[in-house]
Amino acid sequence: MEDVLAASRVGVHRLTLAELVAAAARGALVVDTRTEQHRRVQGEFPGALVIDRTVLEWRLDPTSPWRIPEATGPDLEVVVVCRHGYSSSLAAASLRAVGLHRATDLAGGVQAWRAAGMPMSDGPADVRE
Repeated sequence: MEDVLAASRVGVHRLTLAELVAAAARGALVVDTRTEQHRRVQGEFPGALVIDRTVLEWRLDPTSPWRIPEATGPDLEVVVVCRHGYSSSLAAASLRAVGLHRATDLAGGVQAWRAAGMPMSDGPADVRE
């Protein structure tokens, strides 16, 4: 598994906390793939759309008939977040494979975000099914 994870990160710049904040400010789509249980424990990620990992590619591929409105084209900047920053790397690689060449993830995931004292959202999640 470590080889698969390492391969998903080759040539990809994973974002730091500050880079994620800047990306979101310029309009990047932040996507949270954590389970409902993990979101309940850790809290909701501010400004993120929640998309289940099982349908991620269908919802974000701009050519998919099941895409969300925000999936506007192959130049869309997507930042995937997960609990620790492992499955998000695999998810971002999968998004790049379907043509979203700017897809990346947050190094360290929500755990790093919280450890740095960054805020979580008080509001309900924007869950896309």
